[in-house]
Amino acid sequence: MLLLLAISVGLIVLFTGKYKVHAFLVLLGAAYFVGIFSGLGLSETVNAIATGFGGTLKSIGIVIAAGTIIGYILEKSGGALSMAEAVLKVVGKNRVPHAMSIIGYIVSVPVFCDSGFVILSPLNKTLTKRAGLSMAVTAIALSTGLYATHTLVPPTPGPIAAAENLNADLGLVIMLGLIASIPAAIAGLYYAMKVGSKIQIEPDIEESYEDLMQKYEKLPPARWAFAPLVVPILLIVLKSVADFPSHPFGTDTLKNFLDFIGHPITALLVGVLLSFKLVEKLDESIYGPNGWVGEGLKNAAIIILITGAGGSFGYVLRETGIGDYIGSTLAAYNLGLLLPFVIAALLKTAQGSSTVAIITTSALLSPMMDSLGLGSPYGRALAVLAIGAGSMVVSHANDSYFWVVTQFSNMDVTQGYRLQTIATFVEGVVAAIVILIMGAILL
Repeated sequence: MLLLLAISVGLIVLFTGKYKVHAFLVLLGAAYFVGIFSGLGLSETVNAIATGFGGTLKSIGIVIAAGTIIGYILEKSGGALSMAEAVLKVVGKNRVPHAMSIIGYIVSVPVFCDSGFVILSPLNKTLTKRAGLSMAVTAIALSTGLYATHTLVPPTPGPIAAAENLNADLGLVIMLGLIASIPAAIAGLYYAMKVGSKIQIEPDIEESYEDLMQKYEKLPPARWAFAPLVVPILLIVLKSVADFPSHPFGTDTLKNFLDFIGHPITALLVGVLLSFKLVEKLDESIYGPNGWVGEGLKNAAIIILITGAGGSFGYVLRETGIGDYIGSTLAAYNLGLLLPFVIAALLKTAQGSSTVAIITTSALLSPMMDSLGLGSPYGRALAVLAIGAGSMVVSHANDSYFWVVTQFSNMDVTQGYRLQTIATFVEGVVAAIVILIMGAILL
């Protein structure tokens, strides 16, 4: 059983990392491989794959789609830049590294970190030039700020998928994820300022911030830019609080309403409706099949399919009994939250994608939670975060984000390894330490 699992994970790494086969096909192939060669049976294997796929997406598919639409509208409407402007007014344009870290931290909750870095690069370059700083400092401050919430705070697709695979309460994941991600972002900022200041990289301004602003006739108000992000998170957290055993909101009408409005599906759809306020003219170019909503759904489809395939793989592991066997074997070593971190880190480093590492690791561990001592609500939520922390370690040449950061910041590959790769290692390890401390307190 252990050999079969090791071979399946090795094949996932080989085909996604070396041969660049799409993770959707690789995860389904791994599910077939494990099911057939474990003796589960041909028909049973197909049924397990279908059940796992549908069961995973029945609650998470709409959430991922809605979150991706919100992120796309924030990107195209100038909402992300509006949030950046609001942060700059508070932090000050002279404290550029701090401002870029905070801006990245906020923007990456709904927007993919790759897209967020591209969107914010003109702003970062302009402010860096004005302050006379090196891009090595500000680019890594922005990069690590984006990375912290990208891997640890829903509604980013990776943590959402992991929460579904591990049956973790999404509100609890958000609350604990915010706690863990702040020290991680601070660690990334500290590394950027400490090490980046020793490497001089001049900002190459192809498009000034003023030119960028001219693309938007008028930026949406900051309060409306934040609303599609903040309101759904608050609703989801309120639902989790309402479900506490102490019933702080009672057990009748108010609790039922919070359970409805704070359900991730409803909350994210509320966010979609709020995001429409960011556009001056709401027409088919926004909500139509070929408009912003349509483009957002195209982006979501990839994540949804990979998530479903990861669910299939996890369900097959559960049906074969491999998960229970490995979980009971590993339980003797008392690895606890360290195991999700290590597996995710190995997968991330081997094949490059944080999202694939998160989905694969959570699918792999889903049958083992009870035997690993992580079956409680806090245990499941912290396991999601441990996986997220591992998925930061490390960003290097097989990661698209590595190339986005280096190419948009005029770094050569050697500088990229010294800055981006080591910074993500530091960030992931700090996040893991915080999560382990929380586990010692809560579990």
